[in-house]
Amino acid sequence: MASEHNKIYHERQRLQFCLLHSLNNLFQQKDAFTRASLDSVAERLVLGDPGKESWTPFSLVFKPHHNSLTGNYDINVLIAALEGRGKTVIWHDGRNGASSIDLDDGLLMGIVVNVPVKRYAGLWKSRYWIAVRRIDGVWYNLDSDLLAPQCLEDCGEVREFLDFIVSHDGQVLLVKNENRQ
Repeated sequence: MASEHNKIYHERQRLQFCLLHSLNNLFQQKDAFTRASLDSVAERLVLGDPGKESWTPFSLVFKPHHNSLTGNYDINVLIAALEGRGKTVIWHDGRNGASSIDLDDGLLMGIVVNVPVKRYAGLWKSRYWIAVRRIDGVWYNLDSDLLAPQCLEDCGEVREFLDFIVSHDGQVLLVKNENRQ
């Protein structure tokens, strides 16, 4: 299985750049997105916000859509970055089970999940991004905290994983290619 994993791009976690890592893992390409490109997306979002807050000394580090030191980008950056690449992001209604997700949809590029995390004995609460993608007919959990991609045996296991995420206050976002009809 290790040789199979060698052909799969898997970026490992660093600081709080889980969104950056999950996007590169989703696109299966080093530097498909960079810190600079996501920072640029975040800055454009601020410029386009008519209700943007005034500048404070904390604004240098704690920006509206990310932390400029550690990363930690929000959902707005994810959606804008993916739309900039011709993708559509669809928020899966957690009240519906994962069985309602068509994993064989030809337009489905992959899935990004957002889960709550507690670190440092529960003193630090945050959220964390993970990419899930089908590569050569096999679904993989491309969590950047894992040492290697985790193979999900079949669509049933993918749905079990997604149902687990939702049942633990996680969110599921479907990433689709534009429909070019």
